Amino acid sequence: MRFRDRTDAGRRLAQALDRFRGQPGVVYALPRGGVPLGAEVARHLDMPLDLLIPRKIGHPFHPEYAICAVPEQGERVCNRREEERIDPEWLEHAEARARAEARRRRELYCTTPAPDVAGRLAIIVDDGIATGLTMRAAIRDARLRRPSQIVVAIPVAPADTAELLEAEVDHVVTLDRPVYYRGSVGSYYESFEQTSDDEVIDLLATAHRTRKPDVSR
Repeated sequence: MRFRDRTDAGRRLAQALDRFRGQPGVVYALPRGGVPLGAEVARHLDMPLDLLIPRKIGHPFHPEYAICAVPEQGERVCNRREEERIDPEWLEHAEARARAEARRRRELYCTTPAPDVAGRLAIIVDDGIATGLTMRAAIRDARLRRPSQIVVAIPVAPADTAELLEAEVDHVVTLDRPVYYRGSVGSYYESFEQTSDDEVIDLLATAHRTRKPDVSR
């Protein structure tokens, strides 16, 4: 399966999540690439849009190779085999830098108070998954917010990674679960341009402006 772009993937994903329409909940997008999809899902389900901002930690000698992911709150998630080979002091410093960057991004992107998800449905959206480290970190963060259920929603994920995530959440909704993964999320999109900070800010602001006030509490 291929998607034209993130907006197309978000619209298709929103349709696949139709069973959750009408439930009280919050859509959490992972920036930056997950935000265009999260905006489509939030609009379709009439839920507020917020962010979870996990940060990857790359190998000290191969930064593109992720060995851990750090949530905004909660413990980091690591590839245990790689973690055991890394200097613990270096890893602690890398984690501190990652958390500081997550805080910086939240201050940059979010201009309104975070919606309360306690006792409600949390839907975590990204544009795709490879190793699953970042999503697992996002799940840990979401769990600390005490939702009633956690749903992971992604257009494409390797079949084995999707199965691992299913053990950690209530539902994993995917449009494509290839057994033989192509190696990168972008290979499943015709257009996979980088989402800019300005786009993230605009999408969040638009979602906040166009949604009716929540009077259920």
